[in-house]
This record gives sequence, structure tokens and C-alpha cells, in this order.
Amino acid sequence: MKAVQIAASVLSCDFAHLAKELSRASDANLFHLDIMDGHYVPNLTFGQPLVAKIRQLTKLPLDAHLMVTNPEDYVAPFAHLGVNWFSFHQECVYHSHRVVQHIKSLGMKAGIALNPATPLSTLDSILPDLDYVLLMSVNPGFSGQEFIPSTLEKINQLKDIITQNALPTLIEVDGGINETNASLVIAAGADILVSASYIFSSKDYGAAIKSLRNN
Repeated sequence: MKAVQIAASVLSCDFAHLAKELSRASDANLFHLDIMDGHYVPNLTFGQPLVAKIRQLTKLPLDAHLMVTNPEDYVAPFAHLGVNWFSFHQECVYHSHRVVQHIKSLGMKAGIALNPATPLSTLDSILPDLDYVLLMSVNPGFSGQEFIPSTLEKINQLKDIITQNALPTLIEVDGGINETNASLVIAAGADILVSASYIFSSKDYGAAIKSLRNN
């Protein structure tokens, strides 16, 4: 059984000490970048200058989650900055397949993110083209929210679809992940756990990451 990957979401780190924070969380497999525009979600986070700085400070893969109304405009710039994974919400684009192909053509892994109320059926025609699906286990916009329990059944259902169709698509889960629910999320079929406040509010980031991975 392949070990679960941990994506540490920098949204909850101390940006005044960015280099130190990234170093303390370097036991993660990925650094997750929550890109919010204040339109698609009710929050504004950070843009390309900070992504560029993060890229300079770590060799870990960067996993960008675009919560913006125009994700297609970010594909080429983020590839140029050295982002490795790129996911977007298909409600925000007219031609999801075109955006996915653009992402992949620039050497990034392509994913689609689904909000808690967005059904899996929206992936029916594009799932085989995706490297991963990002299932939101909170409503996107803010860190520190509680995990929505119904996400577990959604993970189960998606895992079944992927297995039945012999797809290599990974399942990433984001929102409210901690040591209490990580084992349930992994058992449901998740391959990647995104964690923000649980990691960056702990005293020992490495121990927090290990506790998620070893659940």
C-alpha cells in the first residue's frame, strides 16, 4: 500500500519568518498554495511574487489550488515560476478540458477541485484526463474550519470510480484535516492530505506531519 502524502498548506504559516517556517515543515511531501482572489471565495491570499519566493526557499513540489474566477490566466505564469501541481474549480471556466491540457502541456500535474456541494458527476467526462482530484472537506476561503463528515462517503465513491476504471488519478483532500480524522480520510481512499492550521499551529511541525502520515 502506497504511503499517504502530506501537503502542508502555507496559508497558516508565519509569513514574517517564511524561510524558517518552510524549513520546519520540510518533512511534508508538498507545499500547498491556496490562491484566492476575493471573488470566487470571500478571502484574498497571495499571488505570484510570494509564490516565486516560496519556490526559491524550498525544493519540495509546489501544489497550487486556484480559488479564482480566471484560473486559465495563471497556468503559464505559475508553470514559469516552478509550480508542479495546478488545480482549479471547473465552475470558473468554460472549457475545463482545454485548461487541463494546457496545464499538462507545461509540465504540471492537472487537477480539478470540487467544493463540498459539487457532485462527483461533474467529473464524468474529464476524470481520465486528470492527474488528481482535490476534494474540499470544508467550504473554501478560510483556514481553520471543521472537517465536513459527509466528505468521507464522497472520497469512498470517487475511489470506487477510479478503481473500477483502472485510472491512476490521485485523491487529494483539503480542509480540517487533523490527527483525529486523518485515519478515516486515508481509509476512505485519500492519497494526499492537505493540512494547514494543524501543522503550523503545532509546536513540532515534523511531529504533526508524521502523525498525519502514520494514522
